[in-house]
Amino acid sequence: MSSYHFPANFLWGAATSAYQIEGDPLADGAGASIWHRFAHTPGRVANGDTGDRACGHYRRWAEDVALLAELGMTAYRFSVAWGRVLPDGRGAVNQRGLDFYRRLVDALVERGITPMLTLYHWDLPAALQDRGGWRNPDSPAWFADYAQVLFHALDDRVPLWVTINEPWVVTIPGHVDGELAPGLRDLDAAPRVAHHLLLAHLAAVAAYRASGRHQIGIAVNLEPQHPASAALADQMAAQRRDAFINRWFLDLLLLGSYPPEMAEIFGAAWPEEFTPISNPPNPPFSKGGESSPTTDFIGVNYYSRGLVQAEPTVRPLGARRVSPAAEVPITTMGWEVYPAGLTATLLWLRERYGALPLYITENGAAFADPPAAHGVIDDAQRVDYLRSHLHAAALALAQGVDLRGYFAWSLLDNFEWAHGYAQRFGLVQVDPLTLVRTPKRSASVYRDVIRRGGI
Repeated sequence: MSSYHFPANFLWGAATSAYQIEGDPLADGAGASIWHRFAHTPGRVANGDTGDRACGHYRRWAEDVALLAELGMTAYRFSVAWGRVLPDGRGAVNQRGLDFYRRLVDALVERGITPMLTLYHWDLPAALQDRGGWRNPDSPAWFADYAQVLFHALDDRVPLWVTINEPWVVTIPGHVDGELAPGLRDLDAAPRVAHHLLLAHLAAVAAYRASGRHQIGIAVNLEPQHPASAALADQMAAQRRDAFINRWFLDLLLLGSYPPEMAEIFGAAWPEEFTPISNPPNPPFSKGGESSPTTDFIGVNYYSRGLVQAEPTVRPLGARRVSPAAEVPITTMGWEVYPAGLTATLLWLRERYGALPLYITENGAAFADPPAAHGVIDDAQRVDYLRSHLHAAALALAQGVDLRGYFAWSLLDNFEWAHGYAQRFGLVQVDPLTLVRTPKRSASVYRDVIRRGGI
């Protein structure tokens, strides 16, 4: 691996989400979220873990901002818990909840750390789930109203806004597989849930265009899809999975229509009016890099690739993800370490959608970290993952991709959704009993990368 450098104005940060780190989910008048309900339902989360305590960030936010500064980070991506601000999801604002985010943003700005605020990272207010949640056609309007509260309060200090994090995860693990909140198994509802999420993004963007002064985008999980063999069935399965994961949301936003494979994947559950889309919402990004009416940038959440095998019994895709046969590095999540896929993803985005601005809004790995030795947690596997993926990002930059920032997932070891606290993604260890923060070797390596502007 040769040395490489990033642009001087490149943003270097880490990412978190509200339910995963804040703790105190019902404090100071906050309303319960679907994740609070889900985690408190027996059998839903490993070891019966919940986000009630998490990393204690709600009480220790000032310490965490100081930690970001000590690590030299120039940006921080975090999410707002919708129910802290609007306990019922709509209506009266909870000023105590909103003030928490005001204090956090003020502290970041005072330290010279650019805030990137995510409006929705999976924690829908439970009161709105009781109204049907994202299955309700009114949900885009709920989201736009909530977004405007945050725009009005924080847009003078927040230059980068993300509407929705990984709408695919909200749709499939949340509403089809039942693995994540709200824990539904409703295949027929999935196309409309996804559509409402896209409409919610568009409604928030329209609201921001009316009053906002900076940039707003969306964060999507992307991964190259490779057939597990040369068999035609596996090749077709990989193409379907590419549409299912990579193109489902981006094609509508950036090309104006859904991928044709979606009707095949969902069959009778796919609404006829979705194919084709009448009155496409926008043209694609221009080759000159001008913003689309639907988004100012795309956030890329990249962890691994998909190795795909045809499997007719798996609904709705008729395919499943398989492990590589060769001896390759695997994270404790079971994901292959595949940095070349990040370069390929960034180049694919430019080829398909034009020269749109990009941020790597999540990238990281879970490993079983060794015990501290002489005060150092030597997470060598995470260091290798970090270095190789930064190199992959640099290769895309060298080929002209408009990449503007990198956010490591995650700043802290945290509540990893249905895995509870069993999976550790953090650059910083959080002691489960004392909540004391201890930077790992990967944090020191990342600090040096930031200081040098490369490796």
